[in-house]
Amino acid sequence: MRISDKARIAIFVGTLCSVSYFAVYIARNALSAVTPQMLEGGFTEGYIGKISSVYFIVYAIGQLINGFIGEKIKARYMISFGLILAGVCNFIFPMIADNQYGAIVVYGMMGFFLAMIYGPMTKVVAENVEPIYAPRCSIGYELASFLGSPSAGLLAVFLSWQGVFMSNSVVLLLMGCVAFCVFLAFERKGIISYGRYSAAKQGKGKIKILFKHQIVKFCLIAILTGVVRTSVVFWLPTYLTQYLGISSQSSAAIFSAVTFVMATITFITVFVYERLKRNMDMTILLLFSISFVAFVSVYFVKATVLNIILLVIAIMSSMGVSTMMWSRYCPGLRDTGMVSTVTGFLDFLSYMAAAVANLVFANAVTAIGWGNLILVWTGLVAFGVIISLPYKRKTKSET
Repeated sequence: MRISDKARIAIFVGTLCSVSYFAVYIARNALSAVTPQMLEGGFTEGYIGKISSVYFIVYAIGQLINGFIGEKIKARYMISFGLILAGVCNFIFPMIADNQYGAIVVYGMMGFFLAMIYGPMTKVVAENVEPIYAPRCSIGYELASFLGSPSAGLLAVFLSWQGVFMSNSVVLLLMGCVAFCVFLAFERKGIISYGRYSAAKQGKGKIKILFKHQIVKFCLIAILTGVVRTSVVFWLPTYLTQYLGISSQSSAAIFSAVTFVMATITFITVFVYERLKRNMDMTILLLFSISFVAFVSVYFVKATVLNIILLVIAIMSSMGVSTMMWSRYCPGLRDTGMVSTVTGFLDFLSYMAAAVANLVFANAVTAIGWGNLILVWTGLVAFGVIISLPYKRKTKSET
């Protein structure tokens, strides 16, 4: 097969996955975007907080379960049915929002259905795209995830909160049908195939293979980056208003601008990765080191504009580590036959860590103050630097 044909396959598969994932992230960020409208409509922060917490917990557990199932069932069914069923939940939610328990159940189910997408999608990329193109192919759906939040915000500007969920429902249902048809066409043309790679060993043999692929290191990376890229970003608007004294209106505008800037980290990370001769470990070490220096600077620099710039650099650098994990490490496991399982497990760790961090940070702001919380964030990325340091495995002759 010519190189151009391989690149074309990467474009086809990458585009399909990116559009599907963009729909997922708009739906994921819908509740956050419409919260002000719902509060004005009589709903309480506690009510919305319960729905959000249940969603993230179920989403994390769903990643774990669906990652395993994704090894057994074709991505065509996992991705298309996940999108369609999530679309149904989006349609039902505004109709039963006044019923707290019903709303929690429906929104939690949506989290599980949306968790059917990522593991199988990564497996498709890993097994059908040449390794040299896989990280570039993954850029698309990484970028789509970053753009989901501001896109959901734009919908909330023009539509009622009920209209946002209804529009998401239409998009998800349509995208689910399109994904099913396009996957089927790709399968018939031989662009996508399944079962090319399978786990060579069972039981303990699988664990040994994963240890050789630095699974412990990347479990820790999933936890650390999950906290920074999800939880720290969540508290960023509050940080701007409470710590830097910026008005809530200006804080919202700055946050919107920052989310668009953060979306560029996917391209920056791949650029750095290429400049470092595709050395994943050195790229991760460099990005964690930049994040550490930036967080330290945030603690000492009080000038508002410079403080914001440094904080954005700190968060983006940590996001870059996450990008390397999802776009390089996970697809690189294709020879193990466990891409979907490992991807789902790492995503589970990432979101569970973020859920716990959200609760801890909420209390920490009152207990220790923003300054000390910055030191906590600094400590997290410092640990990231430590686990990213190169080390030499001892051979039998050295023991």
